[in-house]
Amino acid sequence: MKNVVTQSYRLYQRSNGKFYAQNCTTGKQVSLKTRDRQAAELLLTGLNEGTRDAQVSREVGLAYLSCSDPDAKKRTWGWVFDQVLATKSTETDNHRRWSVAIRDKAFNSIRTMPLIDTRSDHFLKVLQAGTVSSNVFLRRIHNFAMDMSWLARPVIVKRQWPKVKHKKKRAITIDEHNLILGAEKNTERRDYYELAWHTGASQGDLAILRAEDVDWRASTIRFFRRKTSTVVCLRFGEDVAVILRRLPSTGLLFPNLALVRSSDRATEFGQRCGLLNIEGVTMHSYRYAWAKRAKKAGYPQRYAQLALGHNSKAVHEHYAGTDEAMIPSLDEYEKRAVKDGIMPGAKVTEETVDCSRN
Repeated sequence: MKNVVTQSYRLYQRSNGKFYAQNCTTGKQVSLKTRDRQAAELLLTGLNEGTRDAQVSREVGLAYLSCSDPDAKKRTWGWVFDQVLATKSTETDNHRRWSVAIRDKAFNSIRTMPLIDTRSDHFLKVLQAGTVSSNVFLRRIHNFAMDMSWLARPVIVKRQWPKVKHKKKRAITIDEHNLILGAEKNTERRDYYELAWHTGASQGDLAILRAEDVDWRASTIRFFRRKTSTVVCLRFGEDVAVILRRLPSTGLLFPNLALVRSSDRATEFGQRCGLLNIEGVTMHSYRYAWAKRAKKAGYPQRYAQLALGHNSKAVHEHYAGTDEAMIPSLDEYEKRAVKDGIMPGAKVTEETVDCSRN
């Protein structure tokens, strides 16, 4: 056991006569604050003994750990990144999103670092060098390693993680939307923007929407979200029907836009907004706009979540914001549902219909 570790510090005396303890690995010097050699040697012995005890304890612990988990010393954070990515279906945008995230340069400082050697200051260095995305994905990677029992304890406890601060996002307004439509000369792209306003679908899902996803009998559009594989079911009215009739009756509704990368579609939209002096708006702003319109109109939240494909109530509330909602009575919704044939009920009279429109 005596040969497990060597001396960690050696004595160094500067020209001014003061003694320093120099780290044999890093070369960093720590002042011993004395010019007396005997006192300096005693202090140096204390440093080496303290370090030796800690190192010996660590080596003994690793020896026990290696018996129960032979790969414990080999696992690096780069390896964990690969394991997380392997759990994501290659058919979803989630796989692409993770592929981009794990290449974040902020992770370079821990990429080859073994999990068992990771300290909280290593993670804090990543968070300081990274962005909001780095914070979000590092949390997920850390939690994945904890759930797989590859970490004996958290690197950073939950309450000490720096708070995630997203950039402020806003919904596109009807005036801005109409301005964009008026300036757009490409008919396919104009229909794409119109359908985004009416459905709130993400730009990726909307671009690959197919005519077969439209059920004309039930007046619904049904598809799986690429991001989460969640089923989205949208009931559409005459405004959307008019747009759909202009689009192909089979195959992709937007055959040209489907071939364009999402980043390029976003860039093109941003350029159009720039030419019109519209600031703070992206393609994603259409989802915010739909959610806010639904909330303001009193549209039931569970219906809005189904329409936008949100599994989380918290996520949906983030999209919808805090705008005051004008909530109609349940009677009004029941009468409308019976009138439209969505649910069975007593025959709706003209008087009932008029009441439901108020």
